[in-house]
Amino acid sequence: MDRSPSGSNSSSRSFYLLGICALALAGSAAAYFVYWPEPGLGKTRAPTPERAPVPVQTATVAKEDLPVVRSGLGIVSPLTAVDVKVRVDGQLQHIVFSEGQDVKAGDILAAIDPRPYAAAVAQAQADYNKELAQLEQAKIDETRAQKLTTTGSGTTQAAQTAAAQVKVMDATAAAGKAVLDTAKLNLEFATVTAPISGRVGLRQQQEGGIVRAADATGVVTVTQMRPIAVEFTLTQDDLPDLITGQAKGQLSVSAYSREGTKHLADGKLSAIDSQVDSSTGMVKLKAVFANDELTLWPGELVTANITLRTDPNSTVVPLSAIQNGQTGPYVFIVKPGNKVSTASVTTGNAYSGLTAITQGVSIGETVVTSGQSRLVDGTVVSTKGSDGKKLAAAGEDTVQ
Repeated sequence: MDRSPSGSNSSSRSFYLLGICALALAGSAAAYFVYWPEPGLGKTRAPTPERAPVPVQTATVAKEDLPVVRSGLGIVSPLTAVDVKVRVDGQLQHIVFSEGQDVKAGDILAAIDPRPYAAAVAQAQADYNKELAQLEQAKIDETRAQKLTTTGSGTTQAAQTAAAQVKVMDATAAAGKAVLDTAKLNLEFATVTAPISGRVGLRQQQEGGIVRAADATGVVTVTQMRPIAVEFTLTQDDLPDLITGQAKGQLSVSAYSREGTKHLADGKLSAIDSQVDSSTGMVKLKAVFANDELTLWPGELVTANITLRTDPNSTVVPLSAIQNGQTGPYVFIVKPGNKVSTASVTTGNAYSGLTAITQGVSIGETVVTSGQSRLVDGTVVSTKGSDGKKLAAAGEDTVQ
């Protein structure tokens, strides 16, 4: 047998080639099982399943009469509030009111010691009676002097003197009457009464103390509660609508709690201030409320809503339908096939959850009111849970 080096090299080369062929065959088999599709599936991969519709709430663009309402922060102020002061000096004997009590004009609030004033009345009455008697005597003397002059037994000068004395005594009696009337008034002033109907506040004087007419502090403050006013401000831009509306009749004003959540009372605009505050561009307004239920309290901060006019047949959508983008406000409109598209809109006045749309949508179209964060043009939506009833309810609120 030939065992030369050349034969040995040929055998090694053959084994090497056989190994490479075996590896290639194994790789082909592996590729077959991995990449070859299963029977009946074809040569392409299965398509990606479509995304599920996005659930949203919607409303229909409607036509409503939309009130134009402006709001301003205001302060409740009484039409009248009186600090009841004494009109004569003396000791405060009695306080007959209870703090926070409702009183009527003329009700007794307090009493000052009346004895000095009663004595003054008695003295003035006696002086007046004396002066009346003197006047009567002067008239008798005048009559006698006139008779004597007529018969020639008396002088003309005596008659004239008697007549002048009557005039003097008449004036003296008139002065005495004035003194008597003043004394009676002072006695009357010793009883302190309510000058107006309203509610008394906290007492400012104590029983037994000495009070004087010159005191800066009164006995108590009486505040008129019914009716009551609210003073508030609006911008000067609202003046034309205010003047036009007020010329047609008193504008309606509603008072709400300071945060604007609780309705308190309804009233009418009574006055527009004669000038605009040049430093703020605001104008002061006053509205009057019956306040029968005492829902408004003097000094309270409230929000006043005034209806300037009503725009009839406005195209409206819920406020929640309006989205704001880089190019301005827009809404999502639900098209046939439940696909949405964006529409730029021009908004108008807003009231009670509704916003007027002056351009961009048509009555009867459906807009998305909730779930907009997941939407883009062409997104398929499901309108389960539509809030059309909510829009209808808001529309009813605007009519009231």
